[in-house]
Amino acid sequence: MFGWEFLLTTLIVVASPGTGVVYTLAVALGAGRRASIVAAFGCTLGIVPHLFAALVGLAALLHASAVAFAAVKWAGVGYLLYMAWRTVRDGGMLRVEASGPVRSDRAIVRDGIVLNLLNPKLSIFFVAFLPQFMTADDPTPIVTMLGLGGVFMALTFAVFALYGVFAAAMRDRVVSKPSVMRAIRGSFAAAFVGLGAKLALTER
Repeated sequence: MFGWEFLLTTLIVVASPGTGVVYTLAVALGAGRRASIVAAFGCTLGIVPHLFAALVGLAALLHASAVAFAAVKWAGVGYLLYMAWRTVRDGGMLRVEASGPVRSDRAIVRDGIVLNLLNPKLSIFFVAFLPQFMTADDPTPIVTMLGLGGVFMALTFAVFALYGVFAAAMRDRVVSKPSVMRAIRGSFAAAFVGLGAKLALTER
């Protein structure tokens, strides 16, 4: 059921820098390896509602209804801008510092879930992407789609966790340099703003 074409395509999609990758890297540099894995887990959980939406047809509603799509999209844009503000403000949740994690695992997971939850393109992506790897005569399409979605989520977690572990390994080299930390905070804030702008320009 899971051919190399699906695995390769999924790996390319997951590894492409996006909101989840930026968030995981920021948490890794700000709070270390363990927190980055928690962030990767949160981002992965944020995929579940989109997979469920694709299964029950809510994704089709987002695709058909301009109002519904716009509502979710602008909520996502607002949250990305909020993340950018939290990144650069004094004492922000993603600041890079040597003192270790300043937030609970629950808070890290929550933000990861919300970031993916408020991206309406994910639901539509599942509707357009997963069926390409299903056969028309599949006797159990729901089970197959759940399986494909599960593999997608597993690869998402694995790739994001690898990004996080790598970034965390570089953490000690930057936390002692205030100028580098300021540049990193600015870069992450700019990345969130850029992702928000990209989402704002996204059409159905």
